[in-house]
Parts: sequence; C-alpha cells; structure tokens
Amino acid sequence: MSRAIVELSHPISDGMLTQPGLPAPRVTTAVARDQSPLVDMTYDIARVDMVGPTGTYIDAPFHFHAEGADVAELPVERLFNVPIVVIRAAGLHAVGPDVLGDPARLWGKAVLVHTGWSDKWGSSAYREPGHPFLVGEVADALVAANVALVGIDSLNIDDTSLPTRPCHHTLLGAGIPIIEQLTNLDAVPDTGAKLVALPAPVRGTGSFPLRAVAWTEHRGAGQR
Repeated sequence: MSRAIVELSHPISDGMLTQPGLPAPRVTTAVARDQSPLVDMTYDIARVDMVGPTGTYIDAPFHFHAEGADVAELPVERLFNVPIVVIRAAGLHAVGPDVLGDPARLWGKAVLVHTGWSDKWGSSAYREPGHPFLVGEVADALVAANVALVGIDSLNIDDTSLPTRPCHHTLLGAGIPIIEQLTNLDAVPDTGAKLVALPAPVRGTGSFPLRAVAWTEHRGAGQR
C-alpha cells in the first residue's frame, strides 16, 4: 500500500500578506540560541504574533455566531480522515450551485472548491475584491447536503466587495466549519482522497491557522 500526500496549506512567514485590513504576522525570537543556559547545547524559542485569519485557516461557528463552537470545540470527526469531494470552478468568479452536481455525493464529505486563485498567492492581486467566491445559494445547498466542512483556495468564501457574508452566516450557523486560502487543490483527485485539517485547540477563537493535507492510498501490484 502506497500513500500520496498533498500539502494544502500556505506556510506562514514574518510580514507576509494576509487578509486586507488585518496586521501581518510577526515571527520573532523570544529566546535566542546564544541565551541558552544549557551546557554544550543551544535552542531557539520563537514568538508568533498574528490574527486568527492568517495563512490557511479555519473558521469555527463562533466566528459569526456568539453561541457557536469555537476552534477548540470543533468536532474532530469533521477535521480528521474526512472523504474529499473537489469541486472544479477554475475560471469562475461567482460560483453557483450548478457546479455541485448530485447533492447525494456530498453527504458527509469535505467539499473543497478549486478556483485556481491560490496561484496569485503572495501578490497584491490575491487580496483584491475580484477573487472567486460562492454565492449564497451554494451554502444553502451544502447545508442541505449535510457536508462535513467546506473549503476554498481563494481569499474568502464570500464576496468581499459587499458588506454581507451569506456563506459564512449560513454554513457556520449550521455548524459547518470553513477553510479559506487553501492551495494545491489541482493535485487532489475529484474523489478518493481524505482530508486532515487540524488547528491548535485554542479556546475563545473563531478562526485559527491550520495544517491541512489530503492523502490517498494506492494498492500496489499484487495487493488486495
């Protein structure tokens, strides 16, 4: 049995571009190697100062609903070993429900929307309001399909040129986590892969960075 693993998260680095209007992360040294009190050994302790929506991150219901689960309370079964369905939406600006196909195939799945916008990561164009997004009717359809979570490789799942966030409100209101700013979805098969997307369980937070990976297992010749 062989396993293929695809990295779905952008690395976080000091001063990198993040969400418009929010501060960039600061990665500094709290204890330098030359300050080590150990004998014949040194170590480094870093300090990271950042907002929750940094890099590839997850939104928990608490992000939009005060009574909803925070990041620490997210059910692990929605984040670990979840079958993936990739929705191909490259070239689309407003992604409508017609791209979802048969809702039955989405039941209990991690639905990841591949727009190709992650190719612009690190550029000023990535953060512009012209990024791809899901229209509100898509969120309604995904709630009806009982999906485990929803992800997108764009700046935001909603249209940030407007003062409303219908997909956030609907999905998080139904207890469905959202992952934004994914990458490498072009390397994930439409079906057959599984998702691991685990943030640190920080209480009182509605958003937090995570390490997300997709993996598939392949049987070699002669294996059953």
